[in-house]
Amino acid sequence: MSSTGFAGDSKKVEEAIGEIIKYLGENPEREGLKDTPRRMIKSWDRLFGGYNQKVEDILTFFEEDNVIPHGQIILLKDIEFYSTCEHHFLPFVGKAHVAYIPKSRVVGISKLARIVELYARRLQIQERICNQVSTAIMDHLDAEGAGCIIESKHFCMTCRGVEKQNSVMVTSSLKGIFLKNAQTRNELLSLIQGC
Repeated sequence: MSSTGFAGDSKKVEEAIGEIIKYLGENPEREGLKDTPRRMIKSWDRLFGGYNQKVEDILTFFEEDNVIPHGQIILLKDIEFYSTCEHHFLPFVGKAHVAYIPKSRVVGISKLARIVELYARRLQIQERICNQVSTAIMDHLDAEGAGCIIESKHFCMTCRGVEKQNSVMVTSSLKGIFLKNAQTRNELLSLIQGC
């Protein structure tokens, strides 16, 4: 395991990147490319840092039995994120809206953004991030409901393929009362839209 927590031999990865550079018709020994494999590995340590984290390690809970009214929605909107499409190894970027209805435990609000970050910093698809975030909140907070709605632009669609620059993909994962109760779901969507 490397010093960053990733399994594997970074020297072999550097060599493989060199082969990719050759595949593209470039000289991996050219001045501007000599250190590219090492720089790519260093950037991957950050881009894929979510593999080295667990939800339970980043959450801080507060027991709030007598403070939170039953059914209160807690929402953190417009969490910007960056992820990498597992199909094309290209970025997708956007914003996530994360909500939950607590029973008796709440979490520090920055932790909602950290949960998004943890799952986004992996090879991903957008639908999976939504589901992982809402599932983590349900499992770790024992919430009445949890939801994650993501809006993002996918570079695999803007710079290759159909090349549609202004397309935005929207996905959602709703659990518990957000899924079962239309009034609660509509309240959440209204809050996200700013009404």
